[in-house]
Amino acid sequence: MLKAFVAGGDFHSRTAMGMYPYVADAVKNGDVLLEEGSENIGGKKIPLLKDVYATERRKAKVLNFSIAYGKTAHGLSKDWNVTVKEAKQEIDAWYNDRPEVLEWQKNTIQRANELGYTRTLMGRYRMLPDAMSKNRNHKSHAERAAINTPIQGSAADVMMMAMLKLHRDERLAEMGWEVILQIHDEVSLFFFVLKMQLHFKIYYLQLLTTDN
Repeated sequence: MLKAFVAGGDFHSRTAMGMYPYVADAVKNGDVLLEEGSENIGGKKIPLLKDVYATERRKAKVLNFSIAYGKTAHGLSKDWNVTVKEAKQEIDAWYNDRPEVLEWQKNTIQRANELGYTRTLMGRYRMLPDAMSKNRNHKSHAERAAINTPIQGSAADVMMMAMLKLHRDERLAEMGWEVILQIHDEVSLFFFVLKMQLHFKIYYLQLLTTDN
């Protein structure tokens, strides 16, 4: 997974390529391009993976997000209206391409079972006493939270740290920048208003109107 993030580009297409051998073969043989900007041999117009294998990429995208929530084959079968066996095959294909994620999840759940809590990357604790419960439903819910919290909880921690840093930055304040909105857990979705832009426009209009 780290290699896919480092490579950048279309992460979901890379996931589909890892899940389905025939998709990987199509990319390798030059039948489809992995993403925009990929090498286009001989100037020949080659379709994109996301267009030719849209269904495979869509499934890969769903799993990329669902795995973080501890999605089960049973839940996925309902979402996709397929059998549990078919859903499990798709999940297994995802994990076969990214076995390190499965290992991390197992280790994280085991710690939660033993200690009754999980932590974010910044060290914030989330108590999960039900992870030690004998009630199967309660335990299952806590185990999903055990692997979700280090992901989404850590993203929330990073977002909070970024917001505090921006808020405390004296230089940004002097320039007139102000945080007015934050959405979900993506730092790229910060929106700012630059008061200096308005001041500059007024000053520029004054220059234009007084120009001889």
